[in-house]
Order: sequence, then structure tokens, then C-alpha cells
Amino acid sequence: MFAKDRDLYVLEPGLHKDVAWFGQRLLNAIGTVVGTTLTMETGSLSSGGIAAGHVVIFDGVALEVVSVESDTQATVSLMRGDVGSGAIAGVSASSKSAVVYGYEPQVGIVHRQVLAMIGLDVDADGFDESVVTNPGALVRLEALGALHLIYAGAGAPGRAGEKFDLRAKMYKERFASERERVVALIDLDGDGVAESKRRPNQFVLTRS
Repeated sequence: MFAKDRDLYVLEPGLHKDVAWFGQRLLNAIGTVVGTTLTMETGSLSSGGIAAGHVVIFDGVALEVVSVESDTQATVSLMRGDVGSGAIAGVSASSKSAVVYGYEPQVGIVHRQVLAMIGLDVDADGFDESVVTNPGALVRLEALGALHLIYAGAGAPGRAGEKFDLRAKMYKERFASERERVVALIDLDGDGVAESKRRPNQFVLTRS
């Protein structure tokens, strides 16, 4: 997938406050953060499938996972504008709640739709995201689409979902705007040089 959970949080910092219940809880444990190092006192990072790009809600603060060093230790950071930059130290505290909610199902749905928009179908022609030479250009598009699906799902009847419906509409509009802007560079012959440029065509987001 082009987008990670941390990309959703860059666009929507309050995601865990709004709709944590809509994500998959991958980790619910106790940990300590000193500088940019998270050390688990309970739980296991590997058993929860925690990896770079996930977001740990540590004592109520969202920290992106930069890397995982072991079952019990990871490098974390305040949200970075550039994933290539160094980790940014945030809170430091001992024996606090460390929770990870995952949104891979929603991102995965949009990822398949984005690939379809640029004419890639691994089942039909064998081409997948590996032929896109500028995957970073599609991160924002995929993240916006995932946020639309998350808030559209959260806006289901019976959950006081009117405000979520409004956010879903907003993210759908931003997705459409981003779709008009983005260009994917495609390398089908595997020589490392893109031979075509593709703009996402008209596509309607759907929920599963």
C-alpha cells in the first residue's frame, strides 16, 4: 500500500479521538517512552504486527512508529512532515497506556481502487504497485480515500454520525481534488525508467 496509518494521522490528528472504535486494535499494553525510544512493559510489538508506519497512542498522544527493533522496543516520533527525516522526541513518561489502532482494511480497499484508476490489475495483467516509480505521489490520494471510508463507516445510523458524515463528505471532495492533481509514473518493462504517465480516471469510492 502507498499510505500508512501515520499518513492518515498527518491529515487527521484526532483520528483516534473520533473513531478509534472503527479501527482494529492491534496492541493494548503498557510502555515507557524516553526520548524517541518506546519500551514495552507488557505486550509484544511483533504479536500485534506493529511495524514502521503504525501509530502508537501513548498516554493519549499519537506517536508514529519509525522502526521496530525488537518485540519490546521501537523508535517512535511525533508526526513528521517527511518520513525521511529523523525521529522527533515528544512525550517522555513511564508505565503509561500504549495502544495501536490499525486501519489497513480501509487503506487496502482504497489501494486497490487507486491501482484500478491508473489501469493496474494484478489479476488481469499481473501488474501491481511495484510498477509505479513515484509511489510517494499517491500517498496523499490513498490516505484521503481511506479517511473518507473510515468516516463514512463511522457515520452509520445509531452512532450520532452526522458530524462523521460531514467529514466523510469533506474527505471525498478532497480525494476528488487530489485525483485531478496527481500523476502516476509507470514502468511496465522493468528497466527502472517510467515510460508512461497516468492520471487517475473517474472513479467512485465504495464501501465494503
